[in-house]
Amino acid sequence: MDSSDRAKGARAPALGFTSDNIAGASPEVIEAMVASSAGQASPYGADDLTARVERKLGEIFEHEVDVFLVPTGTAANALCLSAMTPPWGNIYCHPASHINNDECGAPAWYTNGAKLVAVDGQSARIDPAGLRSVARVKVGDVHSTQPSCVSITQATEEGSVYALDEIEALGDICKASSIKLHMDGARFANALVSLGCSPAEMTWKAGVDALSFGATKNGVFAAEAIVLFDASLAPEMGYRRKRAGHLFSKMRFLSAQIDAYLTDDLWLRNARQANDAAQRLTRGLAGLSGVEVLGKTEANIVFCRLPSATIQSLLQAGFGFYHDRWEQNVVRFVTSFATTLEDVDNLLAQVRRSADAYQSGN
Repeated sequence: MDSSDRAKGARAPALGFTSDNIAGASPEVIEAMVASSAGQASPYGADDLTARVERKLGEIFEHEVDVFLVPTGTAANALCLSAMTPPWGNIYCHPASHINNDECGAPAWYTNGAKLVAVDGQSARIDPAGLRSVARVKVGDVHSTQPSCVSITQATEEGSVYALDEIEALGDICKASSIKLHMDGARFANALVSLGCSPAEMTWKAGVDALSFGATKNGVFAAEAIVLFDASLAPEMGYRRKRAGHLFSKMRFLSAQIDAYLTDDLWLRNARQANDAAQRLTRGLAGLSGVEVLGKTEANIVFCRLPSATIQSLLQAGFGFYHDRWEQNVVRFVTSFATTLEDVDNLLAQVRRSADAYQSGN
C-alpha cells in the first residue's frame, strides 16, 4: 500500500468470489461512457465511435470482420447461432456449456427450434472424436435434424482452456462436415492471456466462423461484441439483431465501452489480473489440510474440495462462493479484474485457520 492509499484509507478486502459478474466496471470504461454522452451522434450504430470499434477489432484479429454490438452474452450467443443454424439444425455443444444450461432456451428460441446436441469431453471441452462420430449422422435424412453448427466455450465453464490444436481439430471437423464453428468467448481475454497466443490464432486461423467477444465479465459495464469472420453471415445478422430488439438507437454508449476496453490493452491487463489472482489462490490452497484443488487453473476459475466445516466457516465470515452444486463439498471460486492480492490472501487466511482447526481435530 502506498502513501496515497493510506491517506484515503485502506479498502476492506472483498469477500465475493461467486462470479466475475459481481465486479463493477473499469474506471476507463465509465469515463468513456460519460465522455460519449457529450454532443450528438448518429443513431443505430452509424456513429464514428462504432466505426472505430469495428476497425480496432479488425486490427486485433488481423482480419476483415463484421461487428454487431449487443448488451448481453446470451444475446450474442443466441444471435450468432441463429444466423448459423436453421430451425431443423443441430447445434453441438458440451453438456456443461452456458448455452446448454444457463440461457433459458434462448438458442432454441432465437433459431426457431434448432436442437442442442451435447457432445461430452474432459474438463468441459468437446472431444473431437465424439464430435466426428455425430457430425455426419443422418445427413440428408428428412426425418432427422441436420448437423449445422458447433459451439465451444473459451474459457470453459470449468475454467479450462482449449489449446490451439484442440480448436484446430474441431475446426477441421466442421470444415469437412460443412458446418459452422461458433466460439462463446465470455472469458475470451482470460483464455487468450493464458495461452499467450494471438486473437487470430485462437479464432479464424483455427476455423472459427463467429465469435461472441465477451467484455462484461472483464471490466465492461454491459456490452458484448458479435465478431463475424464469415462475411456471409453479416446481412442476416443485421436483421436478426434488429428483430430481437438489440439494435440500440444510442449505440455509441455500447461502443464507448468496447472502445475503452480495447484501448491501451485494458482488456488484456484486466484478464491478467484476474488470472493471476486465481493462480495465487490455487497456490495458497495447495497443500492445506483437508483441501483438494480439482483440475488445473487455466483462467480465473478455481474448483476445489473443502471440508464441510471450512465451507461453513467461510460462509459465516461473509465470503460468497458457490458450493455443493457439482458434488458435495466441491467449491468454485471466481476471481475478476477487480480482485486484489489482498482479497485472495484474506480468503486464504480464513481457509488456513479452518484447515488448522480441522487438522487439530483429526
